[in-house]
Amino acid sequence: MRYPALKFLIGAFAALLFVTLLGGRAVEAHPHVWVTATSELLYAADGSLTGVRHAWTFDDMFSSNALQGIKAKTQGVYTREELQPLAQTNVEALKEYVYFTFLKANGGKHTLEVPVDYFFDYKDDHLTLHFTLPLKMPVKSKMFLLEIVDRSYFIDFKMAEKDPVKLVDAPAGCRASILRPMGDRTMVQGLSEDSFKEGGANVSLGLLFDNQIVVDCP
Repeated sequence: MRYPALKFLIGAFAALLFVTLLGGRAVEAHPHVWVTATSELLYAADGSLTGVRHAWTFDDMFSSNALQGIKAKTQGVYTREELQPLAQTNVEALKEYVYFTFLKANGGKHTLEVPVDYFFDYKDDHLTLHFTLPLKMPVKSKMFLLEIVDRSYFIDFKMAEKDPVKLVDAPAGCRASILRPMGDRTMVQGLSEDSFKEGGANVSLGLLFDNQIVVDCP
């Protein structure tokens, strides 16, 4: 099993170099990248869910390394246009990992299409990737479960403390709640990198850090 996000990091080759080599030795602890996420669930006029819109803000170290080699007209300021090739590379690489986004309703899983309206912005030393995942087929349900997780815990996804989830044009009375992960992030420090590979003891450790968004409608 390849690490989820390894191919994703190739889009930011300097960041990949950082996570594979640090001070001339292999990095051992997980995770390697930290993301603060907000999510919006998008509804149509008939009350069906049509897609999910994410905004993922990356840690400052990843952001700094990802920007290496990107030319900007103004030093320290990056426009959407200047960052668009990086955004495209990253969303294309995320496809293999189902965008770390899993939607369940009516007793089954529902397919999310390739991202649209994707772009990076840069503010306060952090890159934020914005993208929308349309549903292959709109779905009507009184309950949805949206999960954002990297099972290998290569990436640590954490929902924002303020306004982590919004329901856009949802039917009246719908409510969203978050079941925040119960895992202890300090428990992974010092674990062997090999233990996260296929057959390793910690290959699914990321499930302890699963972010679950539950939507209930009357």
